[in-house]
Amino acid sequence: MSESPEAFYLPLGDDRYEPTLATQSPWDPDTQHGGPPTALLAHVIDRTVEPGMRLGRISADFLGLIPRREARIEVSPLRPGRAIRLTEARMIVDDRPVVIARTWHIATGSAPPATGEQVAPPPLPPAAPDLPQATGWGYGEAVEWRHTHHSPGHASVWARPRVPLIAGEKLTGQDAALILADSANGLSLVLPLTEWLSIPPTMTATLARAPEDAWVHMDARTTLSDDGLGVARATLCDAAGYLGEVTQPLLVRRR
Repeated sequence: MSESPEAFYLPLGDDRYEPTLATQSPWDPDTQHGGPPTALLAHVIDRTVEPGMRLGRISADFLGLIPRREARIEVSPLRPGRAIRLTEARMIVDDRPVVIARTWHIATGSAPPATGEQVAPPPLPPAAPDLPQATGWGYGEAVEWRHTHHSPGHASVWARPRVPLIAGEKLTGQDAALILADSANGLSLVLPLTEWLSIPPTMTATLARAPEDAWVHMDARTTLSDDGLGVARATLCDAAGYLGEVTQPLLVRRR
């Protein structure tokens, strides 16, 4: 990017947001990558949830290309509660919903006596110019990528957003994880991007906890079926260990 945006979104007031170049998709320069809208919807929902509750799962449905234009966010509680809460949020552009997200928030409590199997990610590698980098489109340049493995159908990478989600607000660990989550498919492509489309119409992220900082490790894998579908999935970690899982169903077609 010739000039680095100050954030993925500029707040305009009245639940309206202006996407910056940092949201730009690799598929169409006038559209958004799915990660920033997912993170924004979760962020806005969090403001409506009582203290002591934390996001446990988000499912974001992409209703087509997401225009890189001013959007309005609408939030509706679907299942209020003090222990669990289901909420829906809609990103609306030109009076049309383009992304719909549903979140489950769960009340936090005391630490359990056991935590189950833990996952240790590989160490964060130093920055190096010869590592694969996404360049030439906004979202790819708005994130710092440090690969620990890369082969067709399997990639693992440490990544962090270079800018906050919303201008004037501190980037949270949850913001970072959800900005990155929809990249599982793109990181672990099985077929060449120049010859094949691999499109996720929805993405689900389930979080055991929020990252401690902006660095998130993704171990992403894609498996394709013999009838033009597939599944991308990723395990998320930070330096302290396991964070959660991402899944994406895929539409796979030759260009």
